[in-house]
Amino acid sequence: MSPVRILYTEDDATLAFLTKDNLEQNLYEVTHCEDGASGFEAFKKGRFDICILDIMMPKMDGFELATEIRKLDANVPIIFLSAKTLKEDRIKGLRLGADDYLVKPFSIEELLLKIEIFLRRSHKNKAIEKSIYQIGKYQFDTKNFVLFNETEKISLTQREADLLKFFLDNKNVVLKREQILTSLWGDDDYFMGRSLDVFISRLRKILANEKGIAIENLHGIGFRFKVE
Repeated sequence: MSPVRILYTEDDATLAFLTKDNLEQNLYEVTHCEDGASGFEAFKKGRFDICILDIMMPKMDGFELATEIRKLDANVPIIFLSAKTLKEDRIKGLRLGADDYLVKPFSIEELLLKIEIFLRRSHKNKAIEKSIYQIGKYQFDTKNFVLFNETEKISLTQREADLLKFFLDNKNVVLKREQILTSLWGDDDYFMGRSLDVFISRLRKILANEKGIAIENLHGIGFRFKVE
């Protein structure tokens, strides 16, 4: 089995050394880059299973780097690392296609756990028997995180795909917010709740023209993926 490859961008030399060393002690293969531009060059040349990106970097910041990565790969998990604690920065990162966001200073144990969760979910997706769902005019490929038809292909992030599959497996059922959050991502804190709203907003836009399909907001309760 080939080692898990991680692209890690961080311009703080001390933090980068400590984080890279810990990741390698856990048998991950880490490519470290000191700025966003060199991180993007490394991504174009290699194959990575996950990207861990600092936001405040020279030459190309983490937001710009994530945008460029998503143009090449819609599925690779992206985790942002940042000293910024503003909710707006977290939401911006998620809108750009990131899957998670850790605020500095973070514990290496938490980072390792998040990496393991994403990798485990990827492996589970590969083992799912039913990998293609029909949604209106689209087919949903759960293995490759895409909605497609004869003329269109829409890429989803892993978390958006996880959410859409969860809705499809529970269509026309009332789902509490905390049920969705804990079932998919193991946490129902405020930040994850805001993240859920971002993912639902994008799915609604994608499915807006599909007759008989709607993601209903049940105030004070949660959501229902309605299929007529």
